[in-house]
Amino acid sequence: MSLKKHLSISPAVKKALDAGQPVVALESTIITHGMPYPQNLEMARNVEAVIEKHGAVPATIAIMDGKFKVGVTAKDLERLAQTGGKAAKASRRDVAALLASGEVAGTTVATTMMAAEAAGIQVFATGGIGGVHRGAETTFDISADLDELGRTQVAVVCAGAKSILDIPKTLEVLESKGVPVLGFQTADFPAFWARQSGGKVDHRVESGKDAAKVIALQFALGLGGVLVANPIPESAALDKDMIEGRINEAIKGAEKEGVSRKDLTPFLLKRIFELTDGKSLVANIALVENNARVASEIAVALAKLNK
Repeated sequence: MSLKKHLSISPAVKKALDAGQPVVALESTIITHGMPYPQNLEMARNVEAVIEKHGAVPATIAIMDGKFKVGVTAKDLERLAQTGGKAAKASRRDVAALLASGEVAGTTVATTMMAAEAAGIQVFATGGIGGVHRGAETTFDISADLDELGRTQVAVVCAGAKSILDIPKTLEVLESKGVPVLGFQTADFPAFWARQSGGKVDHRVESGKDAAKVIALQFALGLGGVLVANPIPESAALDKDMIEGRINEAIKGAEKEGVSRKDLTPFLLKRIFELTDGKSLVANIALVENNARVASEIAVALAKLNK
């Protein structure tokens, strides 16, 4: 049975795909688990507006009512935002159970990629990818996002990997999976709230058109996904040392409370929001909107190449 049979594609997204117009996929765990209500709803609406402003069609993806909804309605977007952390967090392992139960679930990078590829969407904008968690040498906590990037033909535009992760190990796993990391106007791999992580990208690109050429050839060769690393705008970036201190404090709190596995990232993001007096949320919103802009530029260029 094909995943396509479990997609519910909105009329606007279907029309755009049928006409070869640029479409940008968006995940929904950032809505359900990444931010509190009502900031999550405002952010989701603003990100969709950014994509439309730059010439593409937004397709927010979620699992709802027994389907992968590709391009949720305004009503469903509000439902996701209000449900928040009560919704399930859907990674690849959860898909069958959640479709069968009809639960509301936010899609992670991995599951958003799955649905996007099945729908025919080649570009996806998110905040930051999951990766290798700190201490993974003992916990084996490695995000399914990395496997998905290695096998699924979708270009993911992000502000690097989340700062809460072990970024050097994340880059090593991406290399092992054969995932090219393109730096958008940068040679440095960004660290979500900070513009630099100390790591380097594989190749630098200067424009959406340059990125689209690499992505189109990667997919034509039958290879896997592409990661486009786009640093947070300088005006919104947080001090690297300050945020590192807050992350370490949040991780200690998680260890003390026994938080692990898929509950860990939402816990850490919430705690860092508290420890930074909300500054991390402001930065998060800025980087997501910036990624949506760059993803739209890439999607527009890809649509021209595909024609």
